[in-house]
Amino acid sequence: MTPFAVLFLSVAIIAFLAGVLGNGIILAASSSSCIGSKTWPQYDMIVISLSSSRFIFHFWNILYLFINILREHSYFKEDISFVFNPGYIFFSYSSLWFGAWLSVFYCIKVASFTQHFFIWLKLRIARLVPWMLLTSWLCSFTAAIPFAWDVYRVHENFTAPLSMTNSSARRTTWNDRLTLLKNLWNASTALPLILSVVSNILLIWSLWIHTRHMQNNASGFGDPSLEAHMKAIKSVFSFLILYIIYFISLLLLLYSEFLSLSIEESICETLLAACSTAHTFVLFWSNPKFQELPARIWQHIKCRVRTSSM
Repeated sequence: MTPFAVLFLSVAIIAFLAGVLGNGIILAASSSSCIGSKTWPQYDMIVISLSSSRFIFHFWNILYLFINILREHSYFKEDISFVFNPGYIFFSYSSLWFGAWLSVFYCIKVASFTQHFFIWLKLRIARLVPWMLLTSWLCSFTAAIPFAWDVYRVHENFTAPLSMTNSSARRTTWNDRLTLLKNLWNASTALPLILSVVSNILLIWSLWIHTRHMQNNASGFGDPSLEAHMKAIKSVFSFLILYIIYFISLLLLLYSEFLSLSIEESICETLLAACSTAHTFVLFWSNPKFQELPARIWQHIKCRVRTSSM
């Protein structure tokens, strides 16, 4: 493992840890507002799904990297990355889908288009959100099945009699089918990318048109509502850039056969961690509700310190 790989992996682990913290805060804040409520707001449903999948995904990556680093410096050289692949695929795909649905939700709720289809979506988004999330979970679970079969197949090869493991023709046919299924599901990740890119571009366009109208009717950039619109455009644009870089890094990790802990894999892991965590913190700072929980915890800690010192 080269010094550059060590540097990038260290940055990736720190970014993943920050992502675990940020997603944990968002998950706790969103869940606390839904506890005791008969109907959950659609925004909170999407954010809870996104933050929970990212929370586990970041923790999963930290565990994977630590085990690979320990394996690199031990006598045990067997590659066990295939054991982590099912969970990796499930949580990475679900994060892609939920991030895309969050962009779609923002676009439908905020953008002011007058097309019939857009109005139809705006009126029915409350009923569509649970089905969108359920479909995303099912798609992610189905995508992880071929990778889970790899784990079972390796175990079977170790435990099966020699006469069974020598059926190479049958095994080759099954390997080809598994490879085809994996490629099909990897190609299907383009769908959440398209949804996210189209939604963010439409939302930026709508906000920009509205901002131009406000500029024409206002005296300058000192208008608070105008500044809020400009801040929203920057946030959405950052969401779009981070999502695209995250998607490209994930595809490189899935399709490219990098050596374990190589400089190429380390760079992709670092970009994946940085973009995912940055997206989380942009979401955190754009919603005051998420900032209230750390503020209350900090206030509680200060009060406990004061009372204990008295």
